[in-house]
Parts: sequence; C-alpha cells; structure tokens
Amino acid sequence: MEDAFVFAVLTANATVRVATPLILCAMAGLFSERSGIIDIGLEGKMLGAAFIAASVAAVTGSVWLALAAGVALAVCLALLHGFACITHNGNHVVSGVAINILVSGLTVVLGIAWFQRGGQTPGVGPEARFMPLELPLASALADVPLLGTLYSGFLSGHNLLVYTAFFAVFATWWVIYRTRFGLRLRAVGENPHAVDTAGISVAWLRYRAVMICGLLTGIAGTYLAIAQNAGFVRDMSAGQGYIALAAMIFGKWRPVPALGACLMFGLLDAVAIRLQGVVVPGLGEVPVQLIQALPYILTVVLLAGFIGKAVAPKAIGVPYVKEA
Repeated sequence: MEDAFVFAVLTANATVRVATPLILCAMAGLFSERSGIIDIGLEGKMLGAAFIAASVAAVTGSVWLALAAGVALAVCLALLHGFACITHNGNHVVSGVAINILVSGLTVVLGIAWFQRGGQTPGVGPEARFMPLELPLASALADVPLLGTLYSGFLSGHNLLVYTAFFAVFATWWVIYRTRFGLRLRAVGENPHAVDTAGISVAWLRYRAVMICGLLTGIAGTYLAIAQNAGFVRDMSAGQGYIALAAMIFGKWRPVPALGACLMFGLLDAVAIRLQGVVVPGLGEVPVQLIQALPYILTVVLLAGFIGKAVAPKAIGVPYVKEA
C-alpha cells in the first residue's frame, strides 16, 4: 500500500514538472485567443525564449538575466504577430506558422554561429539555473508516513517556475473573470464593434493580450532551457506549443479546464517515460517510438472527439476594420 502511494506521488511529481510549460503556454494562448487573435505561434515563441535564455545563462551565468532575455524575445515575437494581425489585418494562422518556421531555423543558425556546437548551447551550471526549492519542514516531515511523503515528495522540491505556472492559472482566472480588463478582453473577442462603440481601443486591448501571451511563453521557454534542462538543444520544444494549444481548446478557452487538460497530457508523458524498457508479457518490450508518440496521439483523439463541442470566441481570427 505504501509503495503504491510512493509510486503515485512520484508520478504526480513528474506530471507537474512535465506539464509546467504546457500550463504556461495554454494560459498564454488563452489571453491571445480570448481577445480574438489566433496564436499558432506559441511553439515558436517558447522555442525562441528557450534558446536566448540558455544563451544568456551560458554567457553571463545569471538566471535572472536569462529569464528577462527569454521573456523579452517572446514579447517581441508576440508584438510581431500582433503587428501582422492587428495593425495590418493579416492572416493569423499564416503569421503564427511563419514565426514557428523562422524561430526553428534561426535558433539553429545562431547556435552554430555563436557556439559552434551544432545548434546547441553550452551546458549551464546550477548557479545559472532555476534549481528545486525545499519548502519549510520538508526534510523534517519526509519520514512521516503518507503525509510526509506527499509534502516532501510532491509539494516540495520544485523550482520557482513550476510554482509560477500554477499561480498563473489562478491569476489568469482572476484577470479574465474578475477585472475590468478581463471583461473588455472577453468582449473584444466576441464583439469588437461593440467595444469600439464604447470608446475603447480594440487594437490596444489586443496588443496588451498578445504581450501577456509573450510574457507567459517566455517563462515557459526559459523553464525548458534552464529549469527542466541545463541548456538548449535543437527543436527542444518538440511540439509542446501545439499540445498546449490543443489543451486550451479542449478546456474551451477557460483556465481551470485547460489546466486539467495540461495535467492529463503531462501524466501521459510521465507514465510514458516510466514505461520505457518495460516488458509486456506476450508483446515484449514496449517500443520507445510508440511511447514518445502517445501525447500526440492523445492530442489528435481529444481534438477529434471534442473540438466540435468547444465554442471559440465569435470574433476569433476575424480582422477588425474600424468603421469610419
């Protein structure tokens, strides 16, 4: 019984760590799409932030400068997306895909030019990474059955950005549903003409939404590079931006359901990691390729089964032209 509980706690611990970038990106996409701006570019912004954060951390040794650089780059990419979609009424999907392709290639080119490591950055030491934090009394309670295992093995031992991700869910819920800005944001995603008639700038609301999106994807990318890992490798985001987008849609553009979807993807990924090398009687060893494909298979299954039931904001993806 106790061994099963310990296994469950360890799996939950791994789930939270794996789901953190998904949660941050899902909340980022929620802000953008609630304002009416489709954001396929979550993947590119996260990947770019991961690269620049790892680069700055490797060169300066400062974790905070790395975080600032990651966030700054992601916000700049978000503003680029906003410039194309808001100012010039460009196609949102094309702009987002262009950012993804641009960043995917540019990170490799710059990585080779700067570090001559085939697109990777140098390894980052503990002083330039977000390391696990121990909550008060975690060591003292570690030997207490059940409660101590839960506190020291699950609640404690995560880095700052993991706790930030869960705080971001609460903050997103509060901003979207309990503030004037959130009310206007939801309104501009449903009926921008009504917002404009009320004397509120549609463009400025949407620009603020995409900047918040950039902030959160910047934190997600920084987490990938210098919290979950110790440096940047080529295409290290590995489609997590797309999975976060799927989780947000599955959660019907609401923070808490989107969190649940991210945790579900994280759980599958955590279980898949533990299944590597496991031998199934009658089938043999579970193929690593199948295990790695499981999160993406789940994405397709969920979207195929639930996308029809998820109602997007009415004005999403629709260019807004101010009436004369």
